[in-house]
Amino acid sequence: MPEDVSKISIVEDNEVVREGFALLISSVSHHQVISTYSNCEDAIKNIFADKPDIILMDLELPGMHGVEGIRRIKKILPEVNIIVISVHANSELVFQALCAGASGYITKNAGHSKLLDAIAEVQRGGAPMSSQIARLVVQSFQKNTDSPLTARETEVLELLAKGKSYTVIANELFVHKETIKSHIKNIYGKLQVNSKADAIEKAIKQRLI
Repeated sequence: MPEDVSKISIVEDNEVVREGFALLISSVSHHQVISTYSNCEDAIKNIFADKPDIILMDLELPGMHGVEGIRRIKKILPEVNIIVISVHANSELVFQALCAGASGYITKNAGHSKLLDAIAEVQRGGAPMSSQIARLVVQSFQKNTDSPLTARETEVLELLAKGKSYTVIANELFVHKETIKSHIKNIYGKLQVNSKADAIEKAIKQRLI
């Protein structure tokens, strides 16, 4: 096989979609679909034999979930690029997939040209994403401007989320430990929670930290 040909594996449980992807990709001269699978288990079992350059991965699969499949494949073959192709565009799944090691994430309604563009982009070292996925990623870095917390309360909660103790936080902010306890009491009241874990979880979901 010529060196400039990309070896691509597809993991998708819908046979029609899987064959459609394979046909589309094979229509490009410098792409070769070397294997297709309906589940992660078989893809992982054959990963060394296949040694793909790129894997197109669905998430909702029979047996092992795609996120776990990504995590395991990246441990076995760190250099492989995995592009998620999913119907799901919710932030939790997107970030789970990206944190597991996915190089890109596009939705199935993005169109055939977007799929081929994504493969080309990942070959160039990019991180292809559908526009709605890119928006989710951008929003995750933007704090909620309508936060009920003061700047100091936000700072305290961010340090708590990093696992720092009341004493350490007090030392870092040059205040008394009792002041930190007072801030945390106010944070709990404003967020209507009763524990540190709940406060951190709610703050992350609402983009307060």
